[in-house]
This record gives sequence, structure tokens and C-alpha cells, in this order.
Amino acid sequence: MKISDVRIRIVKKDDNKLKAVASITIDDCFAVHDIKIIDGTQGLFIAMPSRKTPDGAFKDIVHPLNTETRESIRDIILGEYEKALKEAPADSE
Repeated sequence: MKISDVRIRIVKKDDNKLKAVASITIDDCFAVHDIKIIDGTQGLFIAMPSRKTPDGAFKDIVHPLNTETRESIRDIILGEYEKALKEAPADSE
């Protein structure tokens, strides 16, 4: 599996744990949108797209099937997020 494209949309709210939303393209033929980049208690992590079930829980609607793939996707997305932060124009006050 090759991640052929990553797009990052940075969220600009300072009080929000949600830092960005990513979309990835796999092997130039399959896209996954709405992967969240969240600042948690142990640092940044990704949350796969999910929906709320009738009982109020959230269930991933797309996800990697093994740890190796999850870590690879996480590392690629967080690497692109760091690049996007460096390239983002500084906010003027």
C-alpha cells in the first residue's frame, strides 16, 4: 500500500483539541477523508472517520486492519501536518 497523496486542512481555533483534518489517497485510486488530527494528553494522534451510533458511541467507518498500517498512516499524516504548520502564513495581529 502506498499513500500517494495527503492533504491537510489546519483548524485555526486555539481552544480546540482538533488541530487539523486530513485526506489521504491510497495507491492513486482510493480516498479517505475526514481523518482528524487531535492533540491528546499524550501528544498528537489521528482519529479515523466515524459516525455516532444510536446508543451514542462513535464507530469508525473506515480503519486500518493492523497496527503496522495504522502506524504508517499516522506517521505520514503527522509528518505532513508538521510540514503544513511550517508553511502556514503567520497570523497577523
